[in-house]
Amino acid sequence: MILDKPSGVTSHQVVGRLRRVLGTRKIGHAGTLDPMATGVLILGVGRATRLLGHLALHDKRYLATVRLGERSDSDDADGTVTPVADAAGLTRSEIERACEPLRGDIQQVPSSVSAIKVDGKRAYALAREGKPVELKPRAVTVARFDVLGSRPDGACLDVDIDVECSSGTYIRAIARDLGESLGVGGHLTSLRRTRIGGYRIEDAVALGDEPPVLMSMAEAARRSFATITLDAAQTDDVRYGRAIDVALPAPVTGLLSPGGRLLALYQPQDGRAVPVSVLVAPDEEIA
Repeated sequence: MILDKPSGVTSHQVVGRLRRVLGTRKIGHAGTLDPMATGVLILGVGRATRLLGHLALHDKRYLATVRLGERSDSDDADGTVTPVADAAGLTRSEIERACEPLRGDIQQVPSSVSAIKVDGKRAYALAREGKPVELKPRAVTVARFDVLGSRPDGACLDVDIDVECSSGTYIRAIARDLGESLGVGGHLTSLRRTRIGGYRIEDAVALGDEPPVLMSMAEAARRSFATITLDAAQTDDVRYGRAIDVALPAPVTGLLSPGGRLLALYQPQDGRAVPVSVLVAPDEEIA
């Protein structure tokens, strides 16, 4: 399911609401969004939860607004915000020059309120306890970082940006680093995720009180992986998790039954195809 997450709720709260609406406990999500953020949130129901770990690794696209002139202890508007310097007079060329080092393959220090574990505890939990949090830089890729426009608000300047990036990139950290580079401080005031891999906001459903229409696992696989269709004999082998002699087009490939049902994810190994995750039971009837 592709959901357009509303602002003001956590991803976990979205899962809780859908559990009630759909009447099942087995629901999970890929690619957490902060409470203030909106947009694409991928959810899996039932067996589809086993796909989620693979889906979260796709690249992502965001539309965001960075407020220059203020700093936040959480790098976004939900934290404690303090003025730093007058940013209203910054020019487009100055902002563009500051953006340049934040594009491409970069080393990024995650936000101190991220979910990264430090000595067994989440960084955000340590930050809430007032303890110092030091996170190591991580390699990420920012394929697109475009400035769409800007508008002054008192001593601040709100800058709208369009970012395409690898999994693990923190847009809050981009806002923080842009502000620090300009010497005026910066934090995120709005964030909307418009894409995760092949899952786009145009296909998302709203969170309501009625059960949403669920996407089939086969369709989810087609949006995320290369897929191939097996014959009946290969289908029987795959339902038992056996290795099969078939050339796979990608490191992780979705295997479909003759009737189009997603059976498993397989990967190549020593000239054969071996299971990553089998999604059907051995005794299950398969079309």
